[in-house]
Order: sequence, then structure tokens, then C-alpha cells
Amino acid sequence: MYFETHAHYDFKQFNDDRDELLARILPDFGISHIINVGTSMRSSRDGLALANKYDYIYATLGVHPHNAKDIGDGDIDKLADMALDPKVVAIGEIGLDFYYDHSPRDIQIKRFKQMLGLGIDLDMPLVIHCRDAEQETFDILKESRAGERVGGVMHCFSHNAMRAQKYFELGWHIGVGGVVTYKNAQILRDVVAITPRERLLLETDCPYLSPDPNRGKRNDSCNLQHIAEKIAEIWDTTPEEVARVTTENAKRLFRI
Repeated sequence: MYFETHAHYDFKQFNDDRDELLARILPDFGISHIINVGTSMRSSRDGLALANKYDYIYATLGVHPHNAKDIGDGDIDKLADMALDPKVVAIGEIGLDFYYDHSPRDIQIKRFKQMLGLGIDLDMPLVIHCRDAEQETFDILKESRAGERVGGVMHCFSHNAMRAQKYFELGWHIGVGGVVTYKNAQILRDVVAITPRERLLLETDCPYLSPDPNRGKRNDSCNLQHIAEKIAEIWDTTPEEVARVTTENAKRLFRI
């Protein structure tokens, strides 16, 4: 059974067939749990509604750095109130994205630190987004000691093995998705090769980043099997063992 740790089923790409897809994922594709990850105030609310509709879906609450400019201090308090729901298992997706700069960098940093502090205060693990802000993100996380205090995952990990090792030392997990199957992703495969088995999580980031052989199509949790197959190849084990280990890791991290 696969544990999907990062999905966005509240997104518009699933509007036409969301309920049909979610109804067949569990029995047909061996998906035991799904975590729907919030990216804005609306997304957090919609994801929580999905979690309360399906027993096997859980939610995270957070505002993606792209949307950091769209929230105020009062929204942090609203997230804290929403986090009282028992189906909420983490704070995220939060972090920094200096690639697109959809929000000013100073605002991204401010909101990242606020939501990071919220997760620590609530004793909840964290889901971190980092793109083209590697050193800034690492420095903030190291100073906060969030990895040691509440734990969390570096979502869609895209750095090298040396950086991965530093995150492991700080208590973080890494999330690996469809990119690991791409021909040009040898750096990520090298990371997976040195990753302690208790520190890796499976994710799709659907509807984005479909793995080979479905690259370019809408992604969903059914594709976890392709990701597990590639990781099994790297680890010289079976997809079933990858599924078992990563499911145990996710249950432990998210306290499910």
C-alpha cells in the first residue's frame, strides 16, 4: 500500500472527475493514505473539506511562497484555528521560491518564518517548498531547529547529496516524486542512493510532475507505483519494500 504525502486534489485540474478518481484510487491502485497540501487560504480550506469527506485523506494548512503577498497577519491566526481539526496533520506548503518571485522576497521570508513558527507552536510537522533559495531556506530552518523540534519534509527535493545529508542531520525527511524517473535527474537518483531508508517519503505533487512513462499528462496518486519502482531499482530492493518503508515513515512523521 502506498502513502501519498503530497497531492493537490483541490486544484482545478481535478474539477471534472475528482470524486470519481478519489473513489477508485484506494481499491484499484493500493493507495492507503493521501495528504492534500494547502497552498493558499482557499486551498487550505478546500483541502480540509476533502479530508473530512474521505476517511483516507488528510490535510495540511499553509500558504505557498507564490501566494505570500496575498495574506495578512490575521490569516496566520485563521490557520491556527483551522489546525484544531483532527484531520490536519501538518503546516505547509510553506517556504521560499526565488525562481518565479511571484511574491516579493522580503514578504516570502516574513510569512515563511511566521508559518514555520506556527508549526512549532502547534507541535506539527512542516512541509517545505524551496526553489532557487537553497541557502536562505537552509539557514532559516537550521536557526529554527524545526527539524529537531517537530520534524518535516523537504518537498520535491532538488538539491545534491551533500545538501541532503545536512538536512538529514537536522532531522528532516525528503520527498521524492516523478522527477526521479527522468533521464536528466541523475543528481536526484544519487541523493536517493545515500538517503537513509527511514528518511524518504513518496509524493506525486499531482497534478504536476508526472513520472515516466506518463510524463506530460496530468499526474495523480496512481503514479506512485512508477516512482516506487525507480527507487527500488536504486536501492536494489522491491517496490513492495519501498512502499512498506515509506508508508511507515509517513505514518510516523505525520502521526497517523
